[in-house]
Amino acid sequence: MAFSTPTPTRSVTKEIVSEMGTFIRIYSDGSLERPLQTPFAPPMLEDPHTGLSSKDVTISHNPPISARLYLPKLTNQTDKLPVLVYFHGGAFLIESAFSQLYHNLFKTFVPQANVVVVSVEYRLAPEHPLPACYHDCWNALQWVSSHATNDPTNGDPWLLHHADFNRVFIGGDSAGGNIAHNIAMRAGTEALPGDVKKLGAILCHPAFHSSYQVGSEPDIEPEQRLNHKVWNLAYPSAPGGVDNPLFNPVAPGAPSLARLGCSRILLCIAGKDPFRDRGVWYYESVNKSGWKGKLELFEETDEGHVYHLLNPQSENSKKLFHRLVSFLQE
Repeated sequence: MAFSTPTPTRSVTKEIVSEMGTFIRIYSDGSLERPLQTPFAPPMLEDPHTGLSSKDVTISHNPPISARLYLPKLTNQTDKLPVLVYFHGGAFLIESAFSQLYHNLFKTFVPQANVVVVSVEYRLAPEHPLPACYHDCWNALQWVSSHATNDPTNGDPWLLHHADFNRVFIGGDSAGGNIAHNIAMRAGTEALPGDVKKLGAILCHPAFHSSYQVGSEPDIEPEQRLNHKVWNLAYPSAPGGVDNPLFNPVAPGAPSLARLGCSRILLCIAGKDPFRDRGVWYYESVNKSGWKGKLELFEETDEGHVYHLLNPQSENSKKLFHRLVSFLQE
């Protein structure tokens, strides 16, 4: 009897082919790791401490868009509350509307603000390169606005019964702040269902960039800046690169900021945030644009990027939340 010699098994070495700080690692076999991603947090109906309820809903199957809804404890079942459509941060690469990080934020904030929150779960890069997330977030805002027609088809009862569509806001932090700006720009030229007109936008530490230095940013080669690398990974085919209007709102050829489709903007910055000077740059650019709305600036000088998200119980976070609540209730 003849025996064949077994072919030796080759071990495939899994190597990192691309790494973006601690945000994301891409391996030679195509797999990804997101080291900073916080774990999933389940929703809860009627929290025993605050009465806050949360649940997850599907907005669209193709593309896959979902959201986590938050409803504060109601003093009356006929209460109509402001609506905040929120876009999470994470450099377009990580985080989730369903993560512990954002669930903790809204558990703290929503009972104070007394608003209905729709926290949008959009598709992440690099699996879904930009502009996918912008389309997802616009579709989510359209879905929310469709409830203003009182059409129960694909409707959610919390929005149908408790949303005041005369008080609709969008907001986000970091990359989510960037998304909120771009959704406001789109709303300036495209109508929403039910003729919903956003009253306000909240931009917390928004992520903007350009090929040139702004303010006191480090004077290094543009290609060496982390923001530059993140954008190129998230949107490798972006016309104009980092000077694409989605990332640089005053780039040559960008639509005028006077088209912002809201009447009020609250821009929040932090003194120790690397994006701080970009926030001031954006504030000044909107002021110079001829936009007719009301622009407000809130700065916490002794804090860093998204401090309110990382430690929502801190005294400075409480100060920021108080300002946000005032803005939503004005």
